[in-house]
Amino acid sequence: MTSLPDRFRTAARGAGATTSDTDLDAAANYLLGRWAEPQRHYHDVTHLAAVLDVVDRFEHLAPNPDRVRLAAWLHDAVYDPRALGDANERDSAEFAEGLLLSLGAPDEVAAEVARLVGLTAGHATEDDDPDGELLCDADLSILAADAERYEQYTSAIRREYAHVPDDAFRAGRTRVLTELLKLPSIYRHPEIRDAWEERAQANLTAELAELA
Repeated sequence: MTSLPDRFRTAARGAGATTSDTDLDAAANYLLGRWAEPQRHYHDVTHLAAVLDVVDRFEHLAPNPDRVRLAAWLHDAVYDPRALGDANERDSAEFAEGLLLSLGAPDEVAAEVARLVGLTAGHATEDDDPDGELLCDADLSILAADAERYEQYTSAIRREYAHVPDDAFRAGRTRVLTELLKLPSIYRHPEIRDAWEERAQANLTAELAELA
């Protein structure tokens, strides 16, 4: 099985990074250190690998799959459960652009990966954005998990927000799920939507009922 640093190096090279393999490996290991921070219970290395696996599985849906892979690596590079609003996504996008420029990626690539990262704040894409759609679909793939895995996911999210009182957490989580259900569909690409939409809708609806 290809290691995560190898996968980062391959994606970075595919997207045009010109720095040395040593620098790319150092960047990958630095990012893995971020993904292993103690405040992360769901947004961790397991989540990163899962998102990358979905991108690999459906890479034929994206014109620039290596850019999507880099966005997957960087979309939660900054993750503080106490941050307000979309601060994590905005900070991750800024970090992504700076890191990729330092690795010799073209300006256009660094800016586009940063844009993709920013989309994960609300998971709402414009028309004709297949790269963004694949990233968002991959990031939300957990919503279509089986019952046991979905329960593990919701428990991990609650641990990340252990500092939030129960009433406030229920209210905030309800808002998140409600906004997802307001989207035209949770998944954008028809191939993914056909496979996962029904299960994800059922999971979110069931969790909302429990929260109520």
